[in-house]
Amino acid sequence: MKPNNKNSLNSLKISDLSKNYGLITAVDNVSFETKPGEIIALLGPNGAGKSTLMNMIAGFLTPSKGSIFVNGKNIEQKTLSAKKDIGFLPEGAPMYADMSVELFLKYFIELKLNLEPSEALSKKQIKAFYQKELFRIVEISKIKEVMKQKIETLSKGFSRRVGFAASLIGNPPILLLDEPTDGLDPNQKEHMRNLILDLSQNKTILISTHLLDEAQAVATRIILINHGKIVISGTLKEILEKTKKKNLEAVFKYLTQKGDSDNE
Repeated sequence: MKPNNKNSLNSLKISDLSKNYGLITAVDNVSFETKPGEIIALLGPNGAGKSTLMNMIAGFLTPSKGSIFVNGKNIEQKTLSAKKDIGFLPEGAPMYADMSVELFLKYFIELKLNLEPSEALSKKQIKAFYQKELFRIVEISKIKEVMKQKIETLSKGFSRRVGFAASLIGNPPILLLDEPTDGLDPNQKEHMRNLILDLSQNKTILISTHLLDEAQAVATRIILINHGKIVISGTLKEILEKTKKKNLEAVFKYLTQKGDSDNE
C-alpha cells in the first residue's frame, strides 16, 4: 500500500466541541486545527476529558455541540467516508478474547477495507491484498511472535500493540492514539514512540496522554486540557515562554492545580 503524500490534507478541524452527560460537562467548547505531519499531544490529568474528545473525533460519540471535520468532511454527515481516513487506538481497546491475533487482524482488515470482487479485482487478488496488508501492519507493530496466540493470553503490552496494528489498517492519513504506551515496558515504549515519530512523516497523529515525558518525546505541539477545557497550547518552547515556567512538569502542576480556565 502506497504511503500517503505528506502534502495531502491529513487534517482535523475541531470547532466549539462539547460533550455533556446530564449536568456533567466532559468536554467544554474545544477548538483546534491540525496540519500535515504534526504530532499533537492532548495532555492532561486523568478525567480531564481527553478520551471523550478522542472518541468524538473518531466518530464513536456524538457531540452535544460543535463540529468535527476530517479532511474537509463533516464526520456527522459523512461518517463512513471520514472514518476511513482515521486509524483509532482507543484506551483499553476492545478485542475478541477468544480469537487468535491473526484471526482478529484478518477480520478487521476485511471489515475496514471491505473490497468487493469486480472485473478489475478478483477474489484471489483481494485475498492477496488482504494478506499483504496483514504482513505490513504486523511488521510495523512487531507482533509476529504472538500471531497464533489467543488474545486472552496476551500480556497488556502485546494487547496494546495488537490494537495499534489494527489502527494502521488501510494506512489512514490520521491516527488517533489514546494512551498509546499504556502497559508497555520501557523498551516497548521507546519502540512505540519511535514508530509514532516515523509514521508522522506521512500522517497527522493525535495522541492523548497523562505522561509528561511522552508529550515531550514525540509532540510537535502540546494541547493541555483540564476539566474538559483547553488551558494552553503550543510548542513546548512557546508554552514555557507563555507561563514563564522552567519545564513542562511545572506548567502541568500550575495549570491543572489552579482549577481555572486561562485559555490562551
